[in-house]
Amino acid sequence: MKIVSYNVNGIRAALKKGFLEWLVATDPDVVCLQEIKAQEDQLDLSLFESAGYAYNYWFSAQKKGYSGVAILSKTKPENVVFGTGIESMDFEGRNIRADFSGVSIMSMYLPSGTNIQRLEHKFEYMDLLKIYIDKLKKEIPNLVICGDYNICHEAIDIHDPVRNKNVSGFLPEERAWMTDFLNSGFVDAFRELNKAPHQYSWWSYRANARANNKGWRLDYTLVANPLKEKIKRAVILSEAVHSDHCPVLLELNH
Repeated sequence: MKIVSYNVNGIRAALKKGFLEWLVATDPDVVCLQEIKAQEDQLDLSLFESAGYAYNYWFSAQKKGYSGVAILSKTKPENVVFGTGIESMDFEGRNIRADFSGVSIMSMYLPSGTNIQRLEHKFEYMDLLKIYIDKLKKEIPNLVICGDYNICHEAIDIHDPVRNKNVSGFLPEERAWMTDFLNSGFVDAFRELNKAPHQYSWWSYRANARANNKGWRLDYTLVANPLKEKIKRAVILSEAVHSDHCPVLLELNH
């Protein structure tokens, strides 16, 4: 089972940059999108269907042109859950989950902490998410949580750990939460298979950051421990340039 997670920074903008052609060439079974920045009725769903994703599910933010997540699938899921049922998490369209035989896949877009108010919201979301996932794992142990976590976990995951130590996304509290989240029963699939530095999934549009590979690894495929032995491949697809993020890919023996 091939799963791709991609913060597209606006699905309509990504479509104009060749996203669909790239998707067909990459040929994943399931696609988790974040930051779609669109309502479902603003999209031509036949485009995704013609690309092989007859089953596409969209969970948009209440605010137009902002946030939002989606899951595209070649096969019909057994069940799809829109949001978490927690209003403060769901009004910005940040969680959608599709259950398949033997694996449940979530597309998750964790808030960024761009200012004090947003940082407070981010920490509240992180706390609520942990509680929600702890409960969900008891019911559905075979979870894969894909998405933009807006956190670099370790120094290896960011191009300049010293100068960014007080920047949201690399704060000690955020990193500690990520450690705690992993320790609660998940594996960072990419790091499980790849220990090399200088591998990132987001670059600022400023100062030629991408060309100079001055990036952050913000996008993860976290695999619940019961699925750990099924991890076949986990890579960052940095050649895809439809967004300021690039996709991350996970293959499971399924």
